[in-house]
Amino acid sequence: MTSILVPRPAEALLETGGGAPDAPVLAIDIGGTKLAAAVVEPGGRVAVYDRVPTPNEPSMDGEALWRTLAAMLEKLLAEAGEPALAGVGVGCGGPMTWPDAHVSPLNIPAWRGFPLRERLRETYPGLPVRVHNDAICLAIGEHWRGAGRGRGNMLGMVVSTGVGGGLILDGRLIDGASGNAGHIGHIVVDPDGPSCECGGRGCLEAIARGPGLVNWACEQGWQGTTGVALADDARRGHPVAQAAMRRAGRALGLAIASATHLCDLEVVAIGGGISQAGALLFEPLEETLRTYARMDFARRVSVVPAALGQTSGLVGAAALIFEPEKYWSAD
Repeated sequence: MTSILVPRPAEALLETGGGAPDAPVLAIDIGGTKLAAAVVEPGGRVAVYDRVPTPNEPSMDGEALWRTLAAMLEKLLAEAGEPALAGVGVGCGGPMTWPDAHVSPLNIPAWRGFPLRERLRETYPGLPVRVHNDAICLAIGEHWRGAGRGRGNMLGMVVSTGVGGGLILDGRLIDGASGNAGHIGHIVVDPDGPSCECGGRGCLEAIARGPGLVNWACEQGWQGTTGVALADDARRGHPVAQAAMRRAGRALGLAIASATHLCDLEVVAIGGGISQAGALLFEPLEETLRTYARMDFARRVSVVPAALGQTSGLVGAAALIFEPEKYWSAD
């Protein structure tokens, strides 16, 4: 295990005239594309930020991936001046056992049942460590400081290597029986659609996630390898690339219409790499949503890009420590 210089717990601030509410949080965002971390201040400002690609070589094992993450955190905290911390908040791809956070992200094969929360507690003794799904942390971040601020009922979504979501109702995070409430990526939008890594068929994630879009486009004759290239070609008018984005937007619109009818949502905030395609994705999404969201109350929902951009999940992970009365029910 990589050795990390451990910052003082926030309790130490009391001895120097400070207080835990003024201490920052170490926030971590673990996904299939990137490992990101930040030192986040109590108001939600990201003070120091770093990211590295998620290693996904076939030979990568869980301990090697942990060492990559630990080294990034060590570097980040050194750059921040080894601040006293209020705690460690983490968003990680799922599934996981919650709240103990033995994580098995579908898009990170090196971790299967990896004891993430336990490892972080060993690394940062004396600090609270709270881990939730990465899409849930995006939803928290957008509700706390982003597009859902001041709204009581919202869905936050990640559309990237996978598709996930988090649900806020009546101003509080809804965890569900196992911590997985809001997981919109596995709503079935096409029963005859492609198989999903969850074992199902026709899930939103199987259709709208980046690798799924790339695979579908390649089957239709597009020659490329990444979601970024696919979006770029769609902007340039490539017919297959544009069709792929319409396909994803339609699937998202169908899923959001269902979720809105079920949960009476006010706003849906969408982040993640694929969401950066902009109108190519949001226009077919909006058209489909308005076709299928027919109840009067459902027509009022607004769907917007995540206001905090790529830092939404980090800000939400920090809020697990800063605002537990709204966003953390496990301790």
